[in-house]
Amino acid sequence: GALAEPRRLMRAGLGLIVLGHGSLVLGAIVHGSVLRHVAGASRAVTPEYAVANVVSVGAGLLSIAVGIVAILVSHNLSRAALHWTLLSMSLLNCLLSTTCSVGLALAIALTIHSRGMHLVTGCNSSALPADARAAIATNDCPFNTTRIYDTALALWFPSMVLVAAEAVLSGRCCLVALIFRGIGPCARGYGKEQV
Repeated sequence: GALAEPRRLMRAGLGLIVLGHGSLVLGAIVHGSVLRHVAGASRAVTPEYAVANVVSVGAGLLSIAVGIVAILVSHNLSRAALHWTLLSMSLLNCLLSTTCSVGLALAIALTIHSRGMHLVTGCNSSALPADARAAIATNDCPFNTTRIYDTALALWFPSMVLVAAEAVLSGRCCLVALIFRGIGPCARGYGKEQV
């Protein structure tokens, strides 16, 4: 019953809006400072680019939408259409955010394992070292490879934490929608409490 309190649902909605904006900002910073160099002149998209930018931004946008719906539901508890909207959107966002969190963890692991070489594929320099953190002797590379690795990891870690928190709050909103619709064992206890 405490999970379905309107004030707690409103706080979860506000949290999702803040986390969604954080994911959008981090996705924009990753794209602007790191991943635009990864695409290079040939515009070849690496797995890290797709995972970190596209899915993270999509999860951020959906989190903002779920947050808005959760706030609407907290003020209109009797509207069944809003309950179903919250249920479907929060379930989708929970799945997308969980997938994004796993994808970001995979991108971080691949980047660390390859010593950042996936991140500097846009550089066709013959003097490219085996480690992306090492400086390149020549100036053939259009970007500074020593900063790409550290910047990407420094931005991917907080992004992964944000999308994991989005998944938790979306799961909570999904449970609240199930309770409001009378589905599941928690809904019976909530109904008795309301009576």
